[in-house]
Amino acid sequence: MLKEKLKKHKLILASGSPRRQQFFKDLDLDFEIRLKEIEEIFPPELKAEAITNYLAQLKADAFEGELQPNEILITSDTIVWHNNKALGKPKDHQDAFQILKSLSNATHEVITSVCFKTTKGSDLINEITKVTFNALSDEAILYYLENYKPYDKAGAYGIQEWIGFVGVTKIEGSYANVMGMPTDKVFEYLYKLR
Repeated sequence: MLKEKLKKHKLILASGSPRRQQFFKDLDLDFEIRLKEIEEIFPPELKAEAITNYLAQLKADAFEGELQPNEILITSDTIVWHNNKALGKPKDHQDAFQILKSLSNATHEVITSVCFKTTKGSDLINEITKVTFNALSDEAILYYLENYKPYDKAGAYGIQEWIGFVGVTKIEGSYANVMGMPTDKVFEYLYKLR
């Protein structure tokens, strides 16, 4: 459906995330992967979606001057926003444990921004999903870290994994967004393209 509509365009996904790549396959889209190493540093005064907007745009700007007129570059960034601070990917096992401990028995926000860049300019969209965890025991956290090693995930967890099945009691908003891509909004944006 969308593939037919986009046949004049070439989609480029600038993400090494296996989950984001799978989303694009599941949306039945043809796309190419192009990666650049970006230092994901944002100004300290930024909060919540201002952070993910900034980082998604930063990743897109790295391709400035390299796009062809028919190409649409897609970059994105996801953070967990909790207690007024951004939780990115954990640095190590101890950091992951502390992050999950802080999310236990609390509600946090998962924020993803997606940037669509062409030779004409760029557009940003974002999605905020509220996720509530029940009280996680130290044993459950350690079991999860040991068996799933979620060190490549913002907030030190993947909702589609064991911890999501046993720990998440409530979600308000897009489930796919918690996995790293608000697929409904991405589909809608691409569908409206001329």
